[in-house]
Amino acid sequence: MHFADITMFYAAEGGGVSTYLNAKARWLAQRSRVEHTIVSPNVESAGRAPALLRVPSLPVPGLHGYRWPRSVGVAARLLASLQPDLIEAGDAGPCAWAALRVKRRLGVPAVAFYHSDLPHLIGQRFGDLAMQGARQYLAQLYRQFDLVLAPSRLMVQQLCGMGIADAVHQPLGIDVRVFSPQRRIGTLREHLHLPPATRLLVYAGRFTQEKKLNVLIDAVRRLGRPYHLLLIGGGAALPRYPQISYMPFKRDQRTLARLLASCDVLVHPGDCETFGLIVLEAMACGLPVVGTRGGGVAELVDDASGILVQPNCVDSLCVGIDAVYRQGLAARSEAAWRKAREQYDWNRIMPQLMRRYAGLLASRARAELEAERVCVPE
Repeated sequence: MHFADITMFYAAEGGGVSTYLNAKARWLAQRSRVEHTIVSPNVESAGRAPALLRVPSLPVPGLHGYRWPRSVGVAARLLASLQPDLIEAGDAGPCAWAALRVKRRLGVPAVAFYHSDLPHLIGQRFGDLAMQGARQYLAQLYRQFDLVLAPSRLMVQQLCGMGIADAVHQPLGIDVRVFSPQRRIGTLREHLHLPPATRLLVYAGRFTQEKKLNVLIDAVRRLGRPYHLLLIGGGAALPRYPQISYMPFKRDQRTLARLLASCDVLVHPGDCETFGLIVLEAMACGLPVVGTRGGGVAELVDDASGILVQPNCVDSLCVGIDAVYRQGLAARSEAAWRKAREQYDWNRIMPQLMRRYAGLLASRARAELEAERVCVPE
């Protein structure tokens, strides 16, 4: 059995899609009956675990370092050469169309995973008309897949509004052996040249417009000392202030886990996340979360594990950050850790995904058997 993932959103620099595919690769590597290959324009070489296959590509401005496949045909030929039994497409661009070509050529099931809220992102940049065009495009594309997955119920509802009525909620997960409160180190404040009593907030991820980091920075400046913000990641240039420290993206998950576990609270000001994997990773490290009521993050954070505030509002974010400290961190830390560990361990999530795969493969086998029966003369 051979499963193939194809996406332009897999890269060494990380991101939610990369974390998901790496976790899938590690999980499947423990199952000797399954071969797994990741096909992407952003990989450098093959022959490692996970198995990687590079698609010829071009750099395109505005894709945050991701590369664009040179053609659907080339991507499809490479994918078909693997002779996969099932394909999953992790973007809505040329890789998805390549997956559909191979689906028809080989007669194998094709799954689409809706990782990015494309209409919302396009609407923010180009307006309502462009957003409507993106919705129509996605409806045309996703209706051709055998199964469409979305990581949050909100995204399932959005797909339903586009006419994809049978989209399925499939959450992502975390490695609870890596992300744990035990990763905490006591020297982070000293390393950042901060007083021991500093209230240390953290954000980790890409520095892009849709993450609303300007709202977070303004909130921290308004709160004043002893609040301090650690921003981990990269992308757009952000302003420098004494209350803010920067660290580059951490490819090694254990390093990221140590940093998260050594802070007090994760603050996630974005309102268009399809899921919010970093939120779960922080919760698994024992961090309460201050997030917004917009996007998929709101489905991960409850009253026990954090506080949700109004999106795009500095005042509301200030109130939420102050409240999570004033009401006490200990109980929320425990609740956050417990929820992440008990509900989102990859060892719980991956079997869910494999059952969905098995259903598609069983349906295909039944269809082939029925076709054989029809062809056999009485």
